[in-house]
Amino acid sequence: MSAWPVHAKISGPIVLVGFGSIGKGVLPLIERHFDFDRSRFVVVDPSDADRALADERGIEFVKAGLTRDNYKEVLGPLLTRGEGQGFCVNVSVDTSSLDIMRFSREVGALYIDTVVEPWPGFYFDSRLGSDARTNYALRETVLAERRANPGGTTAVSCCGANPGMVSWFVKRALVNLAHDLGDRQPQPTTREEWGELARRLGVKGIHIAERDTQRAIHPKPRNVFVNTWSVEGFVSEGMQPAELGWGTHEKWKPANAGTHRSGCGAAIYLNQPGANTRVRSWCPTPGAQYGFLVTHNESISIADYLTVRDQWGNAVYRPTCHYAYHPSDDAVLSLHEMFGAAGRVQPRHHILTEHEIEDGVDELGVLLYGHGKNAYWYGSQLSVEETRRIAPYQNATGLQVTSAVLAGMVYALENPALGIIEADEMDYRRCLEIQSPYLGPLVGHYTDWTPLDGRPGFFPEDIDTSDPWQFRNILVR
Repeated sequence: MSAWPVHAKISGPIVLVGFGSIGKGVLPLIERHFDFDRSRFVVVDPSDADRALADERGIEFVKAGLTRDNYKEVLGPLLTRGEGQGFCVNVSVDTSSLDIMRFSREVGALYIDTVVEPWPGFYFDSRLGSDARTNYALRETVLAERRANPGGTTAVSCCGANPGMVSWFVKRALVNLAHDLGDRQPQPTTREEWGELARRLGVKGIHIAERDTQRAIHPKPRNVFVNTWSVEGFVSEGMQPAELGWGTHEKWKPANAGTHRSGCGAAIYLNQPGANTRVRSWCPTPGAQYGFLVTHNESISIADYLTVRDQWGNAVYRPTCHYAYHPSDDAVLSLHEMFGAAGRVQPRHHILTEHEIEDGVDELGVLLYGHGKNAYWYGSQLSVEETRRIAPYQNATGLQVTSAVLAGMVYALENPALGIIEADEMDYRRCLEIQSPYLGPLVGHYTDWTPLDGRPGFFPEDIDTSDPWQFRNILVR
């Protein structure tokens, strides 16, 4: 694609908070697809290791780490500089997404982030109980802010690849499945109608099923955590409790499961780290595979969005929903090394750039299961080779995230007064229209696989043969 479309005009300043792997990757996409005033484009990051990328473009770089005490002082002048409406693009770690979102809306700036990130200390605070360290709890703070301050300037919460893009994949997959199962009712337009469609089709659950086959040129060194995206982000979420949206079809619950006494009630958590919790899942390239049940916002938001309630507010339908992540081989080795040392993270971290990867694909999609055609995977099969051709400064994993940020930014500019929204509430067709050129093949695959295939083997297992799609059969114990 030689001529990239300009999707919208950003009339005010752009403040890009965070210049790690995602910040560097989203920078050229903003340049390609928006009309903006370069003199008011500012990057804010506590490290200036990659400042040259901004300098060579004539983009201001502010070396500063945002804290509880200074974020308004730093961001205020930047977001309100000159005329027009500012846009805060927050792709940082160790900053409060909620506080920055709230402040952006107070000054009339649009806002987007990829995760509900807390201030430093939250993820590893031993004083907090497991329930307080969950993404459920973090998401509820954003929902509470929305209830307290409805409407107003659009702020898009959790709009990366996952959470974010995968919520649009779920809707596309439901539409495809409805067509193939002969459901001829009109395509849903409301949250309630999407939930009814999922229930009508018999979808028992959804895996965010991912396989990252990107292969490093050089083997992982000892005592280095190697990943294809933020090591800090992966370790933080990996050490949180495993979480999943909890379906109404489930008949069994793990003994170490916990529930929440307030909020939407759509999820449970396990009293063990997600990156050390395995589940059985399926992706088109490997077929059956183990994935890690790492907590993610979309596991809760999708289950919540598709919940059908009766007139008294009781949930009568909800799919089980969770991440089933098989990261790159180097990341798997890094996890084994970390948990082998009782969860002590390695002293050195390294994110593989596109130039350090030999080959491979990030196969990221949604596996809808339990319906009349058994299971259906829909998603992106983006290779590092294609990524190199179409977008600089990122590998395939990064581009799936940054292109979702791009789509979310366009959507916010086209709908600037929606208040705080999640990806589940956005027009999936418009978002995927913007993002698709960066996703490689978008494909759908049916499979006869179930988590009971080949089981039990040589040894007895605690399984439920009456329903293969019980979480009892999916969780590796």
